[in-house]
Amino acid sequence: MHLAAISFVAHGDVDEVYRTNIVGTRNLLEALAGAHTRPRSVVLASSANIYGNAAVEPIGEDTPPAPANDYAVSKVAMEQMARLWMDRLSITLVRPFNYTGVGQSENFLIPKLVAHFKRGAKFIELGNTGVARDFSDVRDVARAYAALVVKAPAGMTVNVCSGVAHSLDDVLTMMATIAGYAIEVRINPAFVRANEVKRLVGSNARLHALSGMAPSIPLEETLRWMYTA
Repeated sequence: MHLAAISFVAHGDVDEVYRTNIVGTRNLLEALAGAHTRPRSVVLASSANIYGNAAVEPIGEDTPPAPANDYAVSKVAMEQMARLWMDRLSITLVRPFNYTGVGQSENFLIPKLVAHFKRGAKFIELGNTGVARDFSDVRDVARAYAALVVKAPAGMTVNVCSGVAHSLDDVLTMMATIAGYAIEVRINPAFVRANEVKRLVGSNARLHALSGMAPSIPLEETLRWMYTA
C-alpha cells in the first residue's frame, strides 16, 4: 500500500511535488518488479483532485481528468506512469477524496478548524468557505484500503469516498455545536487558491461492489473524535 507522497495541494516546492509523486513512485515500482518475490497486490494512492471541476456529480472513475493544480497533474502523471508496470505487477489505483482524523497536520483545513475551536480561538482566517468536499473518516479509508489490498482488483481504478458533500460553512456549523460557541470567520485573500475546485463529490459504487463497504462514519462524529482527542 503506497501512500508516500507530497499530499498537501498548496505545497510550495513544485519540483519536490513532481519528483516525489511521479519519480518516487516509479522507483518503488521498479524495485518491486525486480524483487525476488513480487507482491501479490500493489495499491497506489492517487487523488480525487485529478477530477478538477467536473461537470458531473457524483464523480465516477470514468470521469475524464481535469487537473487544476500541480499536485493534481502529478497524480495524473503518476497513474499513467504506473500503467507501464501493470504487465509485471498487480496494481490497483485508488483515488481518495478528502479524508481526515486525529493526527492529521494542521496544514490541512479540518485539523486547522478543530485546533482553533479546541483552544477557544475567537476568530479564524480562511479562504473560500463555500467550497464543498466529500469528507471521509480516516478509519473508514484505512478499512477500504485494507479491503482492496485483499481483493487485489488488478488494473482497476477505485474512488474512496463517502458520496456526501459538506461545505466549509457546514463544518463550521458542526464545530460550533460540538464546541458550544461560534467562531468569527475572517476571509484572508492569501488563502483563496487560484483555480479552486468548487465541489468534489464522488461515487463509491465501485468500491462498494468490490469490497462490500464504503466510508460511512458521519463527518460530525469524526469532528467530535478529533475535538475530544
